[in-house]
Amino acid sequence: MKFVQPIRDRDQIEEMKSELLKTGFRNYLLFTMGINTGLRVSDILNLKVSDVRNKSHITIREKKTSKHKRFYVNSNLKNDLDKYIYKMNDFEFLFSSQKGGGPITRIQAYRILRKAASVVGIDEVGTHTMRKTFGYFHYNQFKDIAILQDIFNHSAPSITLRYIGITDDMKDKTIENFYL
Repeated sequence: MKFVQPIRDRDQIEEMKSELLKTGFRNYLLFTMGINTGLRVSDILNLKVSDVRNKSHITIREKKTSKHKRFYVNSNLKNDLDKYIYKMNDFEFLFSSQKGGGPITRIQAYRILRKAASVVGIDEVGTHTMRKTFGYFHYNQFKDIAILQDIFNHSAPSITLRYIGITDDMKDKTIENFYL
């Protein structure tokens, strides 16, 4: 398993969005949902149009933990979703595969993200990058590790800090001006 990082630069996030938009709105929305909800890719890929149409919250049962999760959809994300699902049927998967009636696979999602990241020049990217990016920016904006820990269903704040790369950033800063 390869270790992936959050995208820590807003300009790189915008470059990723732009690159993904070139390949289709579906791919752009996959990334946008991932970085704005903090949901695992396995949960995002299983969403159907009916899960988001005319809803203020996404309510799911997490695939990994089997726990129920309810997540608020802000107006910006809602606008993107409404634009995307406008002509779709409620029974369709949001991120449907071109090869059959199911959603794209986790592997395909990985390939989509890796391809865009390579064009933009970002390393250490995978499907967890979206969730980690959400966590990284949420923590830096609100500095509330308890809420983020709850959103991620982590058992301890230290796990959440390590997961979103804050622990690495803190270690790097202590070493930056340390030289004997």
